Amino acid sequence: MDSSQHSEIAFFDVETTVPARAGQSFSILEFGAILVCPRKLIELRSYSTLVQPSDLTAISAASVRCNGITKDAVANAPLFRDVAREVYNILHGRIWAGHNIVRFDCVRIREAFAETDLLAPEPKAVIDSLALLTQKFGRRAGDMKMASLAAYFGLGKQIHRSLDDVRMNLEVLKYCATVLFLESSLPEIFPVNSWVSPSAITRSRSAGKDFQGGRNFNTSSSSSVPMFENHHIGSALNETLETRDLDQIDTTKPDPFNITELIHQMNVGTIKPDASTEGALPDSPKLSNTLVSEGCRSYSAFLEPEEISELSLSACFIPSSQRSQKIQILHNNVLLQLHCAKMTVRFGISKKFYDLAGRPRLSFVVDAPPGLCRVLDTCDCHTKKLSADSGSSSEWRPVIRKIGFLNSSTIRLQIPTVANGDIATYSTEIYHKDAFGDAQRLIFNRINVAELDSLFVPGTSVDAFFFLDTYDYKQFAGVRLVAEKLIVNS
Repeated sequence: MDSSQHSEIAFFDVETTVPARAGQSFSILEFGAILVCPRKLIELRSYSTLVQPSDLTAISAASVRCNGITKDAVANAPLFRDVAREVYNILHGRIWAGHNIVRFDCVRIREAFAETDLLAPEPKAVIDSLALLTQKFGRRAGDMKMASLAAYFGLGKQIHRSLDDVRMNLEVLKYCATVLFLESSLPEIFPVNSWVSPSAITRSRSAGKDFQGGRNFNTSSSSSVPMFENHHIGSALNETLETRDLDQIDTTKPDPFNITELIHQMNVGTIKPDASTEGALPDSPKLSNTLVSEGCRSYSAFLEPEEISELSLSACFIPSSQRSQKIQILHNNVLLQLHCAKMTVRFGISKKFYDLAGRPRLSFVVDAPPGLCRVLDTCDCHTKKLSADSGSSSEWRPVIRKIGFLNSSTIRLQIPTVANGDIATYSTEIYHKDAFGDAQRLIFNRINVAELDSLFVPGTSVDAFFFLDTYDYKQFAGVRLVAEKLIVNS
């Protein structure tokens, strides 16, 4: 069959290594795909395979934390060149679909085929559900990652295995289409964003069902999972349609269930390489771990203090758009990102400073454990020396502050904000973990300092994922600790 006649949509996903040092590339560890009927949205066939990288040492501890694929798991798996023909036949000439595939998965596929004697497959069109759902569904599920969308709809936890992820991707699209269908067909009953709280939403990460994947190309004998089974959307739809005359529904509107309508609305062009493969800054390390696959953002690349060797810490200058140069802190020549658990809040949310747009600069203070102090003291020494050597006359402010009668070590964690039009909210992901260990993502649609005050009260235990940002401004210089993710423990 000519590839131009392929009508199925190929949902696919790759799991890769997480680069552990400067200049290291990604290696595919697993490829998984399902072929889906675009009219019925049912799975027709599936294929998945583990892939042995050319260098098994590329599978670092961070890589295993991200997707669970170990060296032993792929030791006897085929190399990519051994499965490249099968992958080509699945993808070439079909519509490609996946979450964040334009910036990540498509790039990894092209790189892998470049190392074989085969031409890379070409898509008929590309549906990146991250871009599509952000545009059509809005940010009612927060950062719109697959894990966040799955949690929003109660579909269970994303496990970062290829076949499971593409099946979850298809289910997420179905649920989003259902909500859009309700909102477009019954706008007086289900107005847009009617399920979004004006302030915050909590989403359980433990609810839902597991997606179990198979291996090899098989014909599926069953249809897809029912869209409304045991779900609040289903009960709302059933209750509404009982009281609604179906003849009144406007059939001239686009059918949200017909995914081909969405395909035509996509702005499909040449797939461009992602930022991790181009444009390394001159005279600076290439920071390979700053972009990883969707869902591995990569919190797996955030290191605990005990994992860090002081001898492996360094600092260097990189060009900056704001001034001539900026200091960046590295561990083994990779951008340093830290994870520290169960830190105690010493002082709650500070809001006495504002940015140029009038938004509060929010932060809070926690007690710093000795292991973290060891790492931060070393970082402070490196950056302070580099700043002085560059000729800066600014007063250096240490990242660790000593307070109280006992001279306790404390640090300040920044909660940055981001503007979306006229509305500003937090760019930090904030979770609440209950006594049973179940974490719920808190979604804030606007800045609400009172709500943060109620979360970060003195004495509360907090897990923090943060990076180090150096500054030299108005005769003061130092290192800020900027929170990417915070987990408030009960």
